[in-house]
Amino acid sequence: MMKVNMHEAKSQLSRLGKLAWEGEEVVIAKAGEPWLHLTPYRERLKERKPGGLEGRIRTKPGFDDDDEELIDAIKKSKIFPDGD
Repeated sequence: MMKVNMHEAKSQLSRLGKLAWEGEEVVIAKAGEPWLHLTPYRERLKERKPGGLEGRIRTKPGFDDDDEELIDAIKKSKIFPDGD
């Protein structure tokens, strides 16, 4: 992490911006205390809306049914020790 004071940041903003783009964490301090965190600008992703694939994805009948054999195997595995 690179910590610079406000005056230094004013005179070296281009260099600090380049460092931030290269992955360096740049903190600008005011009176010795962290004041700003310099981060690269990134376009925000469009808000995702659920759905949109209705009618385009199909599952076999019984897809969501409980698989008792699988449930039993998991219960008997070391994932769920019986306290021994």
